[in-house]
Amino acid sequence: MWERFKRWVRSIFGGAIESVEDPEKILRQNIRDMNDQVPKMNESIAMIKANVTLVSNRQRERAAKIENLKAKIKAALQANRREIALNYATTLEQINQDYASDEQQLRINEEAYDKALKVKEAFLLEKKAKVEEAQRAIAKHKQAEWQKKVADAMESFSVAGVDQTHDEMIERINRESAMNQARMEMALDNIDVAGIEIEKEAQALQANELLKQFEMELGLKSPEPVAEKSLGPGEEALAEVEAEMGEEVAKTVGPKKVKQ
Repeated sequence: MWERFKRWVRSIFGGAIESVEDPEKILRQNIRDMNDQVPKMNESIAMIKANVTLVSNRQRERAAKIENLKAKIKAALQANRREIALNYATTLEQINQDYASDEQQLRINEEAYDKALKVKEAFLLEKKAKVEEAQRAIAKHKQAEWQKKVADAMESFSVAGVDQTHDEMIERINRESAMNQARMEMALDNIDVAGIEIEKEAQALQANELLKQFEMELGLKSPEPVAEKSLGPGEEALAEVEAEMGEEVAKTVGPKKVKQ
């Protein structure tokens, strides 16, 4: 019964915690935690190294004392001062015991220091691998988030009916364009294009006759002889119109003034 209750609690709170967890933030925090462990590890290694140095220095001092006591013992024996030599020997025995004890402690500290360096090296290698793995996972997570945003944008694009509205507007513009083009073609069909062309030709003929009048007045061109021929139907009226046009041109230009 108790196990069922614990599973029920884990199922509720475990899902809630998982839903609010941000994998990228957690991985970045893990990287910071691993980086924070390096100074602490260096501090521990430094303490071990300090113990090694302390014991090593103390051993050198004791070794010097041992050599000094040995010299004093020899000197006392040579001077037949056995009681003094015995006191020095007692002190030497105590120092030898301390030296042996510190020698063992020095060996333990040196082994601990070597192990600490190996542990640090292994930790740094593991840290490097985990940091690189976390960075790859973070990059993958960012890519997944970008893909999710793109997918959400595409889904909202379709769901919102933008694509349908887009097609409808394009179709409406095409339809209005075709309608306006048809209206323009119908309007052009209603214009008397032939009459406009005839009007243009008539203006050109009139300008040509006017130019001939100026050329004749300036003596640049002599009047062309009129060939006698029988006029056909309609030609008589056309000739009268041309004669009238000539007279109007002459009136417009007026008599030529001769320079002295």
